[in-house]
Amino acid sequence: MVEALTAGPLVVIGSSMGGWLALLLALEIPARVHALVGIAAAPDFTDWGYNPDQQAQLRLNGRLERASDHGGDPQLTTLRFWESGQALRLLDKPIAINCPVRLVHGEADEDVPPWVAQRLMTQLRSADVQLILVKGGGHRLSEPKEIEAILRTVAALVEPVQ
Repeated sequence: MVEALTAGPLVVIGSSMGGWLALLLALEIPARVHALVGIAAAPDFTDWGYNPDQQAQLRLNGRLERASDHGGDPQLTTLRFWESGQALRLLDKPIAINCPVRLVHGEADEDVPPWVAQRLMTQLRSADVQLILVKGGGHRLSEPKEIEAILRTVAALVEPVQ
């Protein structure tokens, strides 16, 4: 889809699970990715985001329903989804991404603990990786000051591409 709909260098941006997908995309088309921004990126959440009891329930029942922290319907995880995530884990080895990477993460993120961003920063091969830890920021990073930090980060990476 990216090849069909875009041309030239890309600044790839992803939030939460989208941050994991952005990393996977950068690994697939490294020549096209000029820079990457992960906003509360959640690589390998199928690994660290499920405790052993939940993993056992997934294997036994083929599905797991958990109450959503954001209200509404329960969050459904299927065994197939969980297994596909397990097959795409990144944090257990060096990640062959060499472009500039900016990780914007809330210091108070309860969904994706800040240690995930620190581990990701360590595993990335690029020498140009910055972790921007937003004091008091949660997972959504949707307060005006948090959005401004994200916009400044993206703008600094986009300018050299234009």
